[in-house]
Amino acid sequence: MKSSKKLSSWRVKIHEIIYGTHTPAGKLFDIILLFTIVLSIIIVMLESVKSLDTKYHDFFNISEWVITILFSIEYILRIISVNKPKKYIFSFYGIVDLLSTLPKYISFFILDSHFLSVFRALRLLRVFRVLKLIRFVGESNEIVRALQRSRSKIFVFIFFVFIISIILGTIMYLIEGPENGFKSIPQSIYWCIVTLTTVGFGDITPQTAIGQMLATVIMVIGYGIIAVPTGIVSAEYTASRNKAPNLTNSACENCGADIILSDAAYCRKCGNKLKNDA
Repeated sequence: MKSSKKLSSWRVKIHEIIYGTHTPAGKLFDIILLFTIVLSIIIVMLESVKSLDTKYHDFFNISEWVITILFSIEYILRIISVNKPKKYIFSFYGIVDLLSTLPKYISFFILDSHFLSVFRALRLLRVFRVLKLIRFVGESNEIVRALQRSRSKIFVFIFFVFIISIILGTIMYLIEGPENGFKSIPQSIYWCIVTLTTVGFGDITPQTAIGQMLATVIMVIGYGIIAVPTGIVSAEYTASRNKAPNLTNSACENCGADIILSDAAYCRKCGNKLKNDA
C-alpha cells in the first residue's frame, strides 16, 4: 500500500515537472527541452556539411546519441506520468515525440536515416505553451476549420488543374516534339505543371513560336491558379466569422481549448477562470 502511494506521488511529481507550465520546475523543464531540441537540429544540419563531419564526426555522433537517449527517457516518463497513456501515445505530440527518438536507432539498419531527426523541429510547437502564446492557437484552429470546410472545393479545383495540365501538356508535346526536348507526354505534363505553378525550372523550354505563345498563356493562367485556393479558404474563413459574430478567437491559457463565447467566465474544458477583456 505504501509502495503504491509512493509510486503515485512520484508520478504526480514527474507529471507536474513535464506538463506543468505554471510551476517553476515545469517552466525550467520546457526551456531546457526547447534548447535541447534546437541544439539537436543544429547538430544534424552541421553533420550534413562534409568538411565539418569529417573533422567533428565523433563529437556529432556522441552528441546525437546523448540527446536521443534523453528524449527516449523523456518519452517514457511522459507515458508513465499520465493517467491515460494510450491517449498521449496516439496524440499529435505523442507521435511527434516518438518520431524524434526513432531516427538514430533506425540508423543501425538504414544508412543516413538519422538525418530524419529534423522532425524534432515539430516539437518546437510547444513554444506557444511555454511563452504563453496559447491564445494564438485559437486563431490557427479557425484557419484549420476553414481549410476543412473548403477541402471539397479545393479538391475539385486541383483535379481540374490536373486535367488542364494533361491537355495542355499533350498539346505542347504535339507542337514541340522530342527534337525540342519534349520527349514524351508525361514529360510534357511535368513541364506544364512546373509552368502553371510559376516555378519554372528551365530544364525544358519551348523552341517554336507557337510553343512559346502557348507557354505564355499557361504562365498567365498560372497566376490565377495560385490565387484561387487562397480565395476559397479566405471566403470560408470570412463566412464563418460573419455567421457567428459573438465567437472569439482566443483560447484557454491553461489547456488551450477554444473559448467559444466571448463573454465566457470559465473554460468549458478545464474550468479555468478566463480573463475577460470586455
